[in-house]
This record gives sequence, C-alpha cells and structure tokens, in this order.
Amino acid sequence: MDADPTQRFSPRVEDYLRYRPGYPEALVDWLHVSQGVADAATVADIGAGTGLSTRLFLDRGHPVIAVEPNDDMRQALLQDLADQPGLQVAAGRGEATGLAEASVDLISCATAFHWLEPGPTRVEWARILRPGGLACVYWNARVPGLSAFLQGYEELLHRYGTDYGKVSERRPDDTAMQAWFGAGYRGMAEFPNPQWLDFNSLYGRVRSSSSAPPPDHPDHAKMREALQRLFDDNAQQGKVRFDYLTRAFVGALPR
Repeated sequence: MDADPTQRFSPRVEDYLRYRPGYPEALVDWLHVSQGVADAATVADIGAGTGLSTRLFLDRGHPVIAVEPNDDMRQALLQDLADQPGLQVAAGRGEATGLAEASVDLISCATAFHWLEPGPTRVEWARILRPGGLACVYWNARVPGLSAFLQGYEELLHRYGTDYGKVSERRPDDTAMQAWFGAGYRGMAEFPNPQWLDFNSLYGRVRSSSSAPPPDHPDHAKMREALQRLFDDNAQQGKVRFDYLTRAFVGALPR
C-alpha cells in the first residue's frame, strides 16, 4: 500500500470522475429534517476528490468548501464545478484542513474517511466546527449477499486487486464509528443507492478503484475478461444492477 494515500488516485482521476457513483439526495434530507442542519449551513467537504459529494450539497444551496489534497483530483473538481455558486476549494488534508477555527457548520466526509488518521482528524474537525456544528461521515457500501452479481464482483476484486484486502480492512464498522464520535454520536442511517451499468460503465467503475491493476499490469487483461464473463452472466437488457447502500453516521465533536 502506498505510503501516501493521497496520491493513489492520481492515475485514475478521469475514471473516478466519470464512473464513480454519486450519493442520494435522501442523505441531505435526513441531515435537514432529522439532524437539524440548516438549509444555508456552510459545509466543509473533506477529501472531496473530484467533487461527487461536493455537488450533492451545492445542488441543495449550501456554500461548500471542498478540501482535497490531491492536485489532479482537485483540478478535476474545479473544472467540473466551476459554474457552481457557493464553491470554495482548499488544498488541505483531513488532518490539517487549513480552515479557520470555528468556521463551518457541517463537515461532510464521504469515501475518503477510511484513508484518514482517526485521532488527528477528530481534533482538527472539532477545531473547525462552529458551536453546535455536526460531522457526517458516509460512503457507498456494497453488500455482496444482495445478488449473485455483487458476490461475483467482490470475488473478482479479491482475486485481482493489488491490495484490496488491506484497503477493505481500513473501512470502519458501526462500533468503530460510534467510538470515534464518542459522546457526540447522534446516530446513523442507510439509503438505497442502486445503479444500472452497461459494460463500459462497469469496466470504468473497476478502473477507478485504487486496488485494480492498471492497464499496464499483467493481470489487467485477465481481470477484464473475468469482468466481461460476470457481466454476461448477470446482465438484463444490456445492464447489470449495481446495488449500493449509502451508510451515514452523524454527530457532534465536543472538544
């Protein structure tokens, strides 16, 4: 595994931008209605990547500071969201955002969370949150048991992923998330986020994974052939159903 995880995705930016899944609007509804987040709350989107999570909040009228350490991903975000009002972009890390103390109402952190160092991240987020502010950590989870396709997809990643097992081990479970929030933990919610993908989109989705062997890797062609067989075995009218479950955890971060 790379010593600096912020650079893992540099060769995959285009695939990440085009083929990674977004997040459901129901997540923002839940934050507004169930968690009391104001419609105009200032959001710091940590580990914003190419802007999938940033767009979710911009589209709902929130001013957003997108914090992303990877130069290539940050540039892709700027190009894709340049016409969006309310956007600021910063080159910080989750553990050192560079944002002012008590400057944001809500911290959003999606898939990037499992790459961050938990202790320093919590201290930094508590520093930049205003009194009464909340942090929301969420990601799109695959549930292999939901379908034969998802089970086969998981097996493919384990077989051909260069370090997929180690990456998977970094993802926190419910108990770990509750412990990370501590006394400020408010709760969690799950939102279905299914997609229908043709083969080109599915292939792009795999290439966007930092664990997938790149095109010049000796296992890449074998992986693509296995993916094609998996697709052919499970496609309906030229597409496969890719079921995600967006899992979200929210809480305050008292100092």
